[in-house]
Amino acid sequence: MIVNELITGYLASLSHDLPPALEDLKNRARKEQVPIIRDDMLELIRFLLLKEKPKTILEIGTAVGFSALFMKSLLPEAEITTVEKVEMRLKEARKNLAGSGIRLIEGDAGEVLSGLSGTYDMIFLDAAKGQYGKFLPDIKRLLARGGILLSDNVLLEGSIAKSRFGVERRDRTIHERMREFLREITHTEGFLTVILPVGDGAALTYKEA
Repeated sequence: MIVNELITGYLASLSHDLPPALEDLKNRARKEQVPIIRDDMLELIRFLLLKEKPKTILEIGTAVGFSALFMKSLLPEAEITTVEKVEMRLKEARKNLAGSGIRLIEGDAGEVLSGLSGTYDMIFLDAAKGQYGKFLPDIKRLLARGGILLSDNVLLEGSIAKSRFGVERRDRTIHERMREFLREITHTEGFLTVILPVGDGAALTYKEA
């Protein structure tokens, strides 16, 4: 964890209740060790959606559809598109998203994003961590002026602060790529970014122009 467990537990006590169906889906996903967003990230998303009220949302990394359904529960009128490539996740996502009005695009995000047009008021990036930088050029193009990019899990359980020699050899590529991604989104002209110790780290980026 990247923050004190005592603080995390206290903040969790202040969290809002989920609709029963979403609570059930969350519990099932965690029992089956499906990587879904953490409770404190839910609260950050709740705040952003209810404040900004984005009309169009793009999610990169559906998993089983929990976060997309959560966003839809907050903003029923929003047009939500979500992208997933892993078949074992898609099997559940298809069932969970059926009839929700959420558009599910099946395929590799690197290929899917290049084929999308128009812009989105909010983009939620929660996919393979080593691919964030690969997606960034299309994200920049697809994010509307005044739009918000929310990138999850950017602190890699705190290991992002270590040197490349301080992490396991098998993790060095992801570590290096995430550092490059964070460097770019914090130093790109026209983008304002703050990195928050929420969940496993969230990068919140505002597109000025």
